[in-house]
Amino acid sequence: MNTIKVTVKDRTAIIGLDRGRSNAINAEMVAELSQMVESIESDDNAGGLIITGKEGFFSAGLDLIELYDYNEVSIRKFWEDFLNMVSVLASFKKPFLSAISGHSPAGGCVLALCSDYRIMAEGKYIIGLNEVPVGIIVPDSIFQLYSFWLGQAKAYRFLLEGKLLNTEEALQHQLIDELVEGGSLVSAAERQMRKYLQLDQTTWRQSKMNLRKDLLIKVNADPSDSLDMMLKQWWSPSTRSILHTIIQNLQKK
Repeated sequence: MNTIKVTVKDRTAIIGLDRGRSNAINAEMVAELSQMVESIESDDNAGGLIITGKEGFFSAGLDLIELYDYNEVSIRKFWEDFLNMVSVLASFKKPFLSAISGHSPAGGCVLALCSDYRIMAEGKYIIGLNEVPVGIIVPDSIFQLYSFWLGQAKAYRFLLEGKLLNTEEALQHQLIDELVEGGSLVSAAERQMRKYLQLDQTTWRQSKMNLRKDLLIKVNADPSDSLDMMLKQWWSPSTRSILHTIIQNLQKK
């Protein structure tokens, strides 16, 4: 595994995102994360999953520098695989927590939205979905995840604004469940995991699936039509211009 690191502690699998400074998501990370989560799902020795990042960044979102140069076939394959990964994470039956170690915009936020409980490190970090100002149409499955936690009206407003929330705002609007000092982030996630794992797991997992039933129908729906629309906009001159400017700014850092 080149983009993630996995450890197991007290029947909990901990996946650490590990790709460069900002954990930007590319095709390799999508493939490795999907494969590992499916493996943990089927492993009877693993009771639950925690995903975390590095100090300062949970994940900065999609690796736009790499994705910008994908051809039409490659970018469609990437988005198909990304949305499949979202489905795998959202459908994960066991307890799943996100230990959000820093900035988590766009794709980073999407990863966290799939989990059952989100703990974020204190600090001047941001989280949210800012795709619309970037010129990217958000797939319906991702909006459904956003609104599952925030409510339809709030998710609607935040999405169309491309609003990025600071940590206090994220807690206020229930995008995250807990704020802790960065050094105790993973231990706080482990503590919450122990609360889940002490319960009868057949009851817990079936209750989770029941509560997510309508959400999972939407997340697992055929994305072809929304993908066609999104990719048409991806190749539009306006979006390419915005992406080019963003990439230039990223490369200067």
